[in-house]
Amino acid sequence: MKHNISITTVTESKVKGIDFNNIPLGTTFTDHMFICDYNNGVWENPRIEPMGMIPTHPAAMALHYGQAIFEGMKATVDADGNPMLFRADKNAARLNTSADRMGMPHFPTDLFVEGLTKLVDLERNWIPPTDGSALYLRPFMYADEAFIGMRAATHYKFIIMASPAGPFFSKRIRLWAEKHYIRAVNGGTGEAKAAGNYAAAIRPTELAKAKGFDQVLWLDALEHKYIQEVGTMNIFFKIDGKFITPNRDGSILDGITRMSVIDILRDKGYQVTERKITIDEIQEAAKNKTLEEAFGTGTAVGIAYIQDIGVGDEVIHVSNESPVGLDVNNTLNAIKTGKIEDKFGWMLKVENQLA
Repeated sequence: MKHNISITTVTESKVKGIDFNNIPLGTTFTDHMFICDYNNGVWENPRIEPMGMIPTHPAAMALHYGQAIFEGMKATVDADGNPMLFRADKNAARLNTSADRMGMPHFPTDLFVEGLTKLVDLERNWIPPTDGSALYLRPFMYADEAFIGMRAATHYKFIIMASPAGPFFSKRIRLWAEKHYIRAVNGGTGEAKAAGNYAAAIRPTELAKAKGFDQVLWLDALEHKYIQEVGTMNIFFKIDGKFITPNRDGSILDGITRMSVIDILRDKGYQVTERKITIDEIQEAAKNKTLEEAFGTGTAVGIAYIQDIGVGDEVIHVSNESPVGLDVNNTLNAIKTGKIEDKFGWMLKVENQLA
């Protein structure tokens, strides 16, 4: 089903002034954004317009009651210069899973994909050509109804904006196993990409950085021993030749890079087990010298190689190299740029969307 998406373009693009070899993280945005409004139970007026401020009433419910969710995606280019999207259908599905948990309306999957592809087609010159770089896409939804009262909103905005991005982590990272603050608990919002989840992570992340670490390794809320996630990533460990990753238990995000990495690892012949993992198990594997490597996975970071994990007064040295993680990262990037066959059927080529 095709939607009537109106398009208003800028008179002159800002892309000519962009140095793709030096992109400030999260502060450079493309010329346009996609917007759609929810009123009276219907999504209406889908449009692409110049990037700009959004008028917001001080009583907008998202500001007071936190009905705000988002997704993270990337567009790359293949050898012929065609923009490529990675598993866009999964992002659309996860957005609606988050919407369910936060009491928000579903956004139509076909409109999600069409708005996304039209925006990416329009902004194709903003996609960095260098390996490891991409056009980061941020679809998000928030309650913009002006009302002070505890109930689900009746008015929402759905927006997609875009920002060129270089590689997220350029060095191996160090993690701090957090035993005081928690990220999520069963029955909470851990599986949703809710804005409030990330707000609650800011202070403990800053405290971890003050200790000399890069990100928080989140542990479970009840016993502070079961590993959940890393900052904004899922996590994998290679122990004695096999991979393990925390199973989704209602408090762990259903990472799209996570599910893709599991498929790639299995395709390469590795055994991957999804199960509960304790921090004690990782400490023991390090002592036994069976802990071979670990890495985080996520849309923004791709694959982030883990060097150390701080646990109280101890620092677990994981490894100085991540050969399998590097191989998986190279495979992912090659699939996203069309350099190798997309045997999994993950990629969506964006072409002729504005004709």
